[in-house]
Amino acid sequence: MEMHQVRYFLAVARTLNFTRAAEECHVAQPSLTRAIKLLEGELGGDLFRRERPHAMLTPLGERMFPLLKQCYDSAQSARALAAMINDGEIGALKLAVSGSIELGLILSHVNELRKTFSEIELKILRGTGPQIVEYLKSGDAELAVGTSIGETWDRLDSWKLFDESFDIVLSRSHRLGSQETIDLADLKLERFLLRNHCEKGGELAAMLRTQGLNADHRHEVSSDQDLMALLDANIGIGFLPRTVNTPQSLVRTSVKGLELERDICLYGVAGRQRTPVAATFMKMLRAANWQKSTS
Repeated sequence: MEMHQVRYFLAVARTLNFTRAAEECHVAQPSLTRAIKLLEGELGGDLFRRERPHAMLTPLGERMFPLLKQCYDSAQSARALAAMINDGEIGALKLAVSGSIELGLILSHVNELRKTFSEIELKILRGTGPQIVEYLKSGDAELAVGTSIGETWDRLDSWKLFDESFDIVLSRSHRLGSQETIDLADLKLERFLLRNHCEKGGELAAMLRTQGLNADHRHEVSSDQDLMALLDANIGIGFLPRTVNTPQSLVRTSVKGLELERDICLYGVAGRQRTPVAATFMKMLRAANWQKSTS
């Protein structure tokens, strides 16, 4: 079954006249008639009764009409969608983001992307460093935003966007909540809240131990939402990157002698063709003034 045969059938069914249908379809009437005859042969029966100058649908034609119209409309929609995708008017952004990075960090850039592309579908995948690499390998994600992945792959492209330090975060009702700066000695009796979804978690625990603090005296959480809830309830103290927002009920400050930083990078797959949406988003992130965004 050819789509032009379906188009000719629908034109005759609408006009009930072969001559007029041929004019609408911009074809010679013998060509239209021949195409409908071939369609009737495939469907096993007449679709029209020829009663010149008119044509009437047969019972088979009446049953076929809604099915063939749906088929034709779907094909037209598919062509229109394909054209929009090829012209860059519509597309999908398949992005993997580290679980330790707040999505708000890139939302302004997503909104800017929506100004360039009239239609865009977002697919956001969360994961650890190794999971992000797997998303890129499989093609489930075209780009990724994460910290140091900690895994090498010869096709992994990376571009550093910025680096940021960590603050200590605690409840305003905590005994240290009113201090502008905190000394390491002040933390000896504290129970720490460690983010096990953070790539810097192990490094932070090791750093605390080298400073004589009991990093094993701790609670562990796997989401920043849970961390905020425990901090708000004054159940321990935690460490958060500068770009992770905190509610007004919490205090964030620095600890003298304790310095921890992380790199935020953009990742892609070398040699793999990128969609217009992904290519544009990559350029936006690499050209952004991250110092202004993270200050």
